[in-house]
Amino acid sequence: MISQHTIQQILSRTDIIDVVGSFVKLKKRGANYLGLCPFHNEKTPSFTVSATKEIYKCFGCGRSGNTISFLMEHEKHSYVEALRWLAARYNVEVEETQASPEVLQQRQTADSLQIINQFARQFFSRQLFETEEGQAVALSYLKERGFREEIIRKFELGYSPAQRDAFAKEATQQQYSRELLLKTGIVVERNGMLTDNYRERIIFPIHSNTGKVIGFGARIIGKKENAPKYINTPENEVYVKSKILYGAYQARHAIDKANECLLVEGYTDVISLHQAGIENVMASGGTALTADQLRLIRKYTNNLTILYDGDAAGVKAAMRGLDLALEEGLNVRLVLIPDNEDPDSYVNKLGAEGFRHFIETSKKDVILFQLEVMLKDAGNDSVRKAAAVQTIAESISRLSKAEDFTRQQDYVKRSAELLKIDEAGLHALVNKLIRERISKQEGFRPKAPEETSAPEEADGLPEVTELLNRDEQHERALVRCLIEFGMLPWDEEHTVARLILEADGDGELVENEELRRMMTLYKEWYDAELEPSMKSFLYHEDRAISQLAVTLNDIQHQISLRWKEAPYEINVPTREERYREEIQSVLTYLRLRKIKALIEENQRDMEQPQTPDQLATLIRTHQHLKSEEIRLTRELGTVIFR
Repeated sequence: MISQHTIQQILSRTDIIDVVGSFVKLKKRGANYLGLCPFHNEKTPSFTVSATKEIYKCFGCGRSGNTISFLMEHEKHSYVEALRWLAARYNVEVEETQASPEVLQQRQTADSLQIINQFARQFFSRQLFETEEGQAVALSYLKERGFREEIIRKFELGYSPAQRDAFAKEATQQQYSRELLLKTGIVVERNGMLTDNYRERIIFPIHSNTGKVIGFGARIIGKKENAPKYINTPENEVYVKSKILYGAYQARHAIDKANECLLVEGYTDVISLHQAGIENVMASGGTALTADQLRLIRKYTNNLTILYDGDAAGVKAAMRGLDLALEEGLNVRLVLIPDNEDPDSYVNKLGAEGFRHFIETSKKDVILFQLEVMLKDAGNDSVRKAAAVQTIAESISRLSKAEDFTRQQDYVKRSAELLKIDEAGLHALVNKLIRERISKQEGFRPKAPEETSAPEEADGLPEVTELLNRDEQHERALVRCLIEFGMLPWDEEHTVARLILEADGDGELVENEELRRMMTLYKEWYDAELEPSMKSFLYHEDRAISQLAVTLNDIQHQISLRWKEAPYEINVPTREERYREEIQSVLTYLRLRKIKALIEENQRDMEQPQTPDQLATLIRTHQHLKSEEIRLTRELGTVIFR
């Protein structure tokens, strides 16, 4: 876990213009910076970044956030990965807390393996492009396959030469650990000597979603007897096959913009589609999809289209992991490549536009396709048809989330029609399977904290619009004033924070639960003699809090610096200069709201049977409350009411 001191150091050095500008071309426009939004396709810039407020917002698609959330959204980092990225950029040494010696050792090993992998990638690349053997054997083979040099360099392909220990010798000279070299799988030990494991093979570096090389796939050139077509990195601290999809790093932005992931089997399928301009594609390596791989896809999109060969093996492969995909909430479609082709050969055959058209017109609903295949295989066999009913019911039951209700109902209806069975009966079977799964899950041990995965990134940040009622607008305004002006003086004895916190009491003024959380957090920090600011909330590790802080810290209505540059005198007072008026206005409104609520409650009590003494007390209370209401109403007329 990264220490709080390190986090503060990182945040103090972070420059949002510098970070966002690394990915987006920004131009200064008044007080802010403007560029084309990286999250959707646009021709007119609407992506605005504020250096002073340290937030960004696109007025086209609505995405907004801070520096860390930008890295989480754009680069698909977790919160901790984003902090580490910033630490590396600004040369901040990361201090760890609450980490056992075992965890620290594992992290150190992982870092070392990545360093070796990067060294190996550079070695294999040099062998491909800078040696006679590499150019004659490997580069010529790749070009014969139709791969252009720019795509070869994009995916950082390489070549391992025929020499028995070319890499082993160079790595040993660089004094890399023998134990770690063996762990990478790039070398093996034979007769006590280190030997290269990938000799005479094309090398496909496999990247993490942050771009680091975590492993390799090595493909043999041509055909050789008793030699496997591919050799892959063995599992180690950085390479866990069940959590990896090839091409995820290169495809992340394209998937985000297209809102669809195309899933293929092989490395060359991915590269060929990228070369054709179809970049929203990743590869599973021909294995059954795992929950971790599906969650990786879901970080980018909920729409998954599987592209597999149209033969029986391809259909069977496409069906593997289907139930898991549905359970993860993905909208799954299937495209079967015809004529014994694969995506690599078929895109070269049809061309880019032809292949795109083929995908769009050939998508099949996976559940209904699965049912059609099973019914075709079953024929008139009632036992196999019954098995098909059970299988399809189990698949539909995976759609058990509230937002999937309509899809589930549609599948039940259409499946019942294809099966020629009673719709109500199929619906009852689906519900029974859902209940059984829930009852089993309730008996499962909850994950320990160290087992839980990083919180999923939200699809988008909440939007503050004029649709908010006036009460909520004023509650937001009060919390914003507390955060922005809390440490400023109110009078000789009170800060703004003390005034607002005392006025709010135990939640008398702010009713919204999310805003109450921010008030509570602020009070905890303030009572601990810290100096909380908007930055404390913008960069909070709880994404819900940081997102709410972004919406409070609106850049839409920021005063332009051009007023100060004007050749004539125009005095436009800032919010900082008028904070007392703003706070007084908001407090008065919320107090008036509270008084009105008390009047209504008192009125209801007066309408109930009461003793003379009780009624007299209620009347006096009513008079006092009405008097206070009149006073506050008049006060609102003397302050600026926002």
